[in-house]
Amino acid sequence: MLRERILTAIVLLAGLLASVLWLPRVGWIALVGVFVAAAAWEWASLARLGSLSRGVYAGAMLAAGIWAGWDTGAGVHSVSSWLYGAAVVFWAVLAPVWLWERPAFANPVMPLAAGAAVLVPCAAAMVALRGESPAVLLAIMAVVWISDISAYFFGRRCGRNKLAPSISPGKTWEGVYGAFAAVTVYACGWIAVGGPKPLALRHVALSEFWFVLMLLVLAGAGIAGDLLESQMKRQAGVKDSGALLPGHGGVLDRVDALLPVLPLAAIIFTN
Repeated sequence: MLRERILTAIVLLAGLLASVLWLPRVGWIALVGVFVAAAAWEWASLARLGSLSRGVYAGAMLAAGIWAGWDTGAGVHSVSSWLYGAAVVFWAVLAPVWLWERPAFANPVMPLAAGAAVLVPCAAAMVALRGESPAVLLAIMAVVWISDISAYFFGRRCGRNKLAPSISPGKTWEGVYGAFAAVTVYACGWIAVGGPKPLALRHVALSEFWFVLMLLVLAGAGIAGDLLESQMKRQAGVKDSGALLPGHGGVLDRVDALLPVLPLAAIIFTN
């Protein structure tokens, strides 16, 4: 199992690096659309839709993801600007309510609408951040990876106090603190090597402090994304969102933390 998990991770990382660095813009937008469709299929499955309805939803999200990606870069009045705003509202207002109240949706309309509010802005952000610089996109993704890995190991080593036992019993506050510590070190390294500075902070006093704080906010958003997907899986009565990735489960299982992070990062790092 561990060998399968490691092999899948290596293949995924190699494929991601090659795609981010060398695919032309059209190819990248198409790949993002496929990613959104796969994630949408799993999201619809967690909402307990049948195969036909899942296919329709995935097809709609494929079209919406490609459209949003293509529109990205059209300026402040582009659709992507509104999508980022919708994503921020969802993650800042609606997602906490979902996690706290744990509503049992009798009708799939609300979960599917939430899926659109999560997946389509993420697609636009993936295109926008790569358009700013492939290094920017990879650096933002690294925030999530470092946070996830650090939370896992700190939680296993030092975990005592459960973060959300009714949603994800394995997560602990000690894991969160470890993730924040690791991301702080990463942010300081980013500053030390002169990594790209967010547009929002280029003319702000004490920008280094605020930059570290921004990355910590992104790490916190990633934890929220992880918890929301865990809540959906618990409500659906499943362990994984899918079985597409051997040893890892489904697409959503790998990208849940990126879903809130990328739109927020696009607001900070892109024009």
